[in-house]
Amino acid sequence: MTTKLSLANLDAIKATAAVPAYDRSTLTAGIVHFGVGNFHRAHQAIYLDDLFNTGSDHDWAIVGAGVLPSDEAMRAKLAEQDFLTTVVEQDNNRSAARVTAPMIDYLRPGNAAATIARLADPAIRIVSLTITEGGYFIDPASGAFNPKHPAIVADSQNPSDPKTVFGLIIAGLKARKDKGIVPFTVMSCDNIPGNGEVTHAAVSGLARLSDPALAAWIEANVAFPNGMVDRITPATGPREVGIAADDYGIDDNWPVFCEEFKQWVLEDHFPAGRPALEKVGVQFVPDVAPYEHMKIRILNGGHAAIAYPAALLDIHFVHEAMEDKTVCAFLAKLEHEEIIPVIPPVPDTDLHAYFKKVETRLFNPKIGDTIPRLAQDGSNRQPKFILPTTADRLRRGEDVIGLSLVSALWCRYFAGTSDSGKAITFNDASADRLHAAAVKAKDDPQAFLALSDIFGDVAQSTLFQKRFAHALRTLWDKGTRATLQLYLDGKLGE
Repeated sequence: MTTKLSLANLDAIKATAAVPAYDRSTLTAGIVHFGVGNFHRAHQAIYLDDLFNTGSDHDWAIVGAGVLPSDEAMRAKLAEQDFLTTVVEQDNNRSAARVTAPMIDYLRPGNAAATIARLADPAIRIVSLTITEGGYFIDPASGAFNPKHPAIVADSQNPSDPKTVFGLIIAGLKARKDKGIVPFTVMSCDNIPGNGEVTHAAVSGLARLSDPALAAWIEANVAFPNGMVDRITPATGPREVGIAADDYGIDDNWPVFCEEFKQWVLEDHFPAGRPALEKVGVQFVPDVAPYEHMKIRILNGGHAAIAYPAALLDIHFVHEAMEDKTVCAFLAKLEHEEIIPVIPPVPDTDLHAYFKKVETRLFNPKIGDTIPRLAQDGSNRQPKFILPTTADRLRRGEDVIGLSLVSALWCRYFAGTSDSGKAITFNDASADRLHAAAVKAKDDPQAFLALSDIFGDVAQSTLFQKRFAHALRTLWDKGTRATLQLYLDGKLGE
């Protein structure tokens, strides 16, 4: 028997799951959050729930917002259960469920006027975002904001009725400026190097297209702190809904499953104020960049490294990929020999020990993280998680055998079949052109590297071209496992 998740049923639910120690009716809004997906509910919302449980800062509750059809679907699911979420934290040796309640409302996507009005509310002092790496309108090769994207052009031509997150933010800031209200801080919680700077570029860049004076005011008055976020959080599906019901007796429309580990490092730059998140484990530091480099290149880069060989070997779960001795050894060699040596020092952190912790996390079978999740959206992820390390090594005159192999594995994956001949289902906005280029690259490896918006200057390196072409030919001739073994044996570059 299950109990429907709702405020009225928390007393019944607390027999199997932790419930909030605070009265949700005491919360008032302080944050509007765009992109209420699983990661937000497993990360930022958890930290706020922890803080509210201490009895502190109840004026920092979350109001959800969004612009996509998926945002409306999430709103509907959460509205049916009073905006509560069941979060199941799973470590190798334990699992536990908790119900979180830091969200008090969710604005209807598509209603720009209502969203702008809430953004103009003086009580809102932070606007946060988890809109994924692909949501920032970044040119992959240059890393700069792309003002020519059709959605950006449309918002620049009709700034009073914006359709993008950044258009809504700008409209909200303009309303505050016109009313003499202190601007809110804009806080990205996405896995992007310099995520605050990237968000700043998008907001200012769009504003500049329609209102240069407003853009100048934003430049002078609005804060965009950088932050590093970390928690492995798989997608929700019938499996997770079933476990919440069967193991914890909770009927939750869309529960969140995640690992026990979490980390959040933030620059302390919040002129309009912020919740006291340091009380619940958030690290506030002067410079986030070293932590970002560590996490994005070691963890996210590691994800990108194992995704494609595992997919080509028909491996479905991440922990199964790590249990494959060849894949696991490939990741370890790549990290220790090519990735970690070019990461700048991180305060009070041993980078090799950090990778060891990452390995342990990837071995966790309980969260059920999948290879298809890691393999998706490579056209946005490779330029952020893999290719910057490749570029750094090339600038230093160092070899890139392993990193070139990662790029070749991605290309081989986009040819469309695994080594066994099984069809691969792509999940990438650029899937059609990636597939076309990958098919051509079987005979002409340069065809894949010609995707200049992805590979940028890296593709101009004769060493990278040579390593990539050799790795790709070897993958086609000998297969994934044999190619990985050649790399492990130090023979791939021969």
